[in-house]
Amino acid sequence: MEKLNKIKTYMESLRLYASLGKLEELMQQAQKTKISYLDFTLLFLETEVERRKEKDLQRKLKIAQLPKYHDLNDYNYQVTNGITEAQLKQLRELLWMEQAFNLILMGPSGVGKTFIGAGLGYDALKMGYKVVFRTMQELITTLKMKDVIHSYRNDFKQIQRANLVIIDDMMMFPMGKEEANSLFQLVNKLHESASFVITTNKGPKEWAEVLQDEVLATALLDRLLFKCEIITLTGGSYRMANRESIFKNKTKKQKKETVPLL
Repeated sequence: MEKLNKIKTYMESLRLYASLGKLEELMQQAQKTKISYLDFTLLFLETEVERRKEKDLQRKLKIAQLPKYHDLNDYNYQVTNGITEAQLKQLRELLWMEQAFNLILMGPSGVGKTFIGAGLGYDALKMGYKVVFRTMQELITTLKMKDVIHSYRNDFKQIQRANLVIIDDMMMFPMGKEEANSLFQLVNKLHESASFVITTNKGPKEWAEVLQDEVLATALLDRLLFKCEIITLTGGSYRMANRESIFKNKTKKQKKETVPLL
């Protein structure tokens, strides 16, 4: 017992908290299976490493601020929207990040742009990358408030440190000249060290109208499109086709006759 307490004290000093919580369990398992000292050491360290990886992932998820649905393992390949299963699986390998490529997911509302973008972000997090997911409106707010409010300054720092920056609903709303310039400055600073995933319902030619500055739009696109894959998603809205009803016993005929509120 004295030796066990001493081991626990040393583990606390070394902050091996995951292994400490399971020490008795690991010892019993080792005695029961009669594993070697080497295997026990490996099991001991694996327990600690896996727990630290999980804690690190949870910390990064908090920073990333991914939407609720972000796991591409749940992707419905039966939906035809302009991207094949083979293409999506290739994107999930993230080789394009290693090559500092950007992705632009373009198409109408409801075709899966946000889900794919967030899903690729989740895959990147699991591979150890730093990821941030922000809507265009959230990003602009951070850029406007970073010099005034501490929480926005911290958010801006997290964006600057990211390996992957996902901007959702890019160019959905018009912005002022100062906002447009701040966005350009951010992209200009990060485009050589990080990858971007952009979701948008507007083609590059329409960006100048939103930014209200053709020269700035050209410069912004120059940074993003230099090494970029543009993926055009098509089809109807998945959300509207699969929307839920408050009436549990709603018939198929009623569902077909229902007119979506757009």
